[in-house]
Amino acid sequence: MSPATATGLRWFVCHTRPRCEKKFASLLDADRCEYYLPLVTSTRRYGPRIKRFTKPLFPGYVFAHVSLETKRRIYQQDLLVRAIPVEDEAKFLRQLDNVRALVASGLELNVTPLVKRGTRVRVAGGPLWGVEGVVDDPTHPTGVVVAVDVLQQGLHVKIPLEDLEPLS
Repeated sequence: MSPATATGLRWFVCHTRPRCEKKFASLLDADRCEYYLPLVTSTRRYGPRIKRFTKPLFPGYVFAHVSLETKRRIYQQDLLVRAIPVEDEAKFLRQLDNVRALVASGLELNVTPLVKRGTRVRVAGGPLWGVEGVVDDPTHPTGVVVAVDVLQQGLHVKIPLEDLEPLS
């Protein structure tokens, strides 16, 4: 019997409505549910003023450890889009511990898509929007090769990683 079955609790990756992560976390806190919402400090400059605020590291996501009954109840608050059950909880908890350590370090963090060599991608921003290609370098996947099949050649272009979206 797994620990999740023994306690009746499961970990879920909760996809919230836009900008509702903190409200959803407050709801879980009020229900005395275990959750993790990694927050990072962001600094913005508005003219001469500098404003610091906390924002979710993973926009739109809160990790929650809840029972199935609680899961049904939290759907009624209209803050949750879907709750995705975690299949390998041991691996998930190790990764969550790593995220906690990174957030606690105070170092600057940026979320980037996990892209490997040979991954087919589409450019999602900038002047090359819509162009499809293949990631060429797994150690620094900012270069994309756009194929010209009729010539059996490819064109290599450097594109910021945040402008790439993997194709399925």
